[in-house]
Amino acid sequence: MESFGILVKSYRGDVHAAQRLLESIRIHNVDHLPVWVVVPEEDRELFQGITEGVAQLISECEFTGHLVSEEVAGIRPGYINQEIIKLAFWESGLVENYLPVDSDAVFLRQFRSSDFMHSPNVPYTVLLEDRDLQTDPDYFATHWQGREAVLREIQQQIGLDDRRLLTCHGHQVLASTVLSSLKEEFLTPRGWTYADMLAHGPYEFSWYNFWLQKSRVIPIEVREPYFKVIHGTAQHAEMLIRGVGLGDIARGYLGIIVNSNFARAWGDISHQTSRNEALSRYLTWPTLGAIAAAKVRSLLRRES
Repeated sequence: MESFGILVKSYRGDVHAAQRLLESIRIHNVDHLPVWVVVPEEDRELFQGITEGVAQLISECEFTGHLVSEEVAGIRPGYINQEIIKLAFWESGLVENYLPVDSDAVFLRQFRSSDFMHSPNVPYTVLLEDRDLQTDPDYFATHWQGREAVLREIQQQIGLDDRRLLTCHGHQVLASTVLSSLKEEFLTPRGWTYADMLAHGPYEFSWYNFWLQKSRVIPIEVREPYFKVIHGTAQHAEMLIRGVGLGDIARGYLGIIVNSNFARAWGDISHQTSRNEALSRYLTWPTLGAIAAAKVRSLLRRES
């Protein structure tokens, strides 16, 4: 069994993003850490070429006993199943600790096992309260309030009494020690499956993080996120206007994620989209007109 590795859960709709991610892994995986890519059985042939020499390809059918075929809490099976596979991968017996990486992630610089593991048996834990997102008006209105309510529900189910919401959006190293404890001490006594648990809140990493904080089955060695996540257009536009480039991001992060949920709506925006092209999509003529008018008013006030 490996001590640490990388898990990529993907499917044919994300094949181009997955190819970009795997190429960045090929370039920057200096420790030759093991990588596994899990896809639906019908997508294996499509992924065969892009995983060769980089990752081991595994069929989703290996986890059939855990997967669902109907919606869970109004969420489509494909989305729930990718969360379940991330939680259940430890049961494959392939690895003790693993980092699930989404297809829209890209590594920007070299990475090693020591970036993710505090010691041979204890991974770093990514925990933060996301205060920047709380103060973002768009994110607060569209995501934060609903997410906070669900996270409080998860805390309550776990029995974690904490005013803080210390968790992460993803890209957390998952330790089999924590996951086996979650299954044996939390799920099994309730007669729950992974799907039952996610029906109470579709945030797999928060179930993990809150259970770790409750159980303390391994030491909590805190580390900030590995990837710079661009959650929406306002955040992306601000970064571009300020001239923050990939080299700047690589000084503080191992990689970048331009969230595919909004990127596709804007013509598949990615980290490779030029500054001018991206801003031209975000900034409409009415918006530019309003900005120009405000600039003129500001200049006139200064001169008066």
